[in-house]
Amino acid sequence: MLSFLGEYEVTLDVKGRFSLPSGFRKQLPEGTPESFVINRGFENCLTLYPMSTWKELEAKIEQLNDFNLKVRDFKRLFLNGATPIEADSAGRLLLTKSQKEYASIDKDMVFSSQGNKVEIWDRDTYYKYMQSKAQNFADLAAEVLGGGFLNPFNN
Repeated sequence: MLSFLGEYEVTLDVKGRFSLPSGFRKQLPEGTPESFVINRGFENCLTLYPMSTWKELEAKIEQLNDFNLKVRDFKRLFLNGATPIEADSAGRLLLTKSQKEYASIDKDMVFSSQGNKVEIWDRDTYYKYMQSKAQNFADLAAEVLGGGFLNPFNN
């Protein structure tokens, strides 16, 4: 299973194309085609899924009960806009106008690794968001990880 680390600043060209950061590209398994699915994420960012990760997620979503209204709503909101995307011969990916508008991306972006996927944010929005959350990071960690988290550094 893929797992990405790091945070990378990326710039769009005038046509809305960007190159995968080399630090990100190095984390892809050797010989992996650079094919992805890009989708609207939460908090008005985009989410870039390697195709293998997307297929696993898609299989889980297909198991959901379509007779449940919330499932249908989720599928509509989540799957609408999911777009296959492949790197061109120069290793660039293209954001559509609607993707750029959704995430308020004009030129400067941040790739933020999220385990098996990557969030793509407008640079200014990302840093403001991170700064607003940093003040409560310890409380958030305690709430999310709680007492059930086994700390490998404490013996």
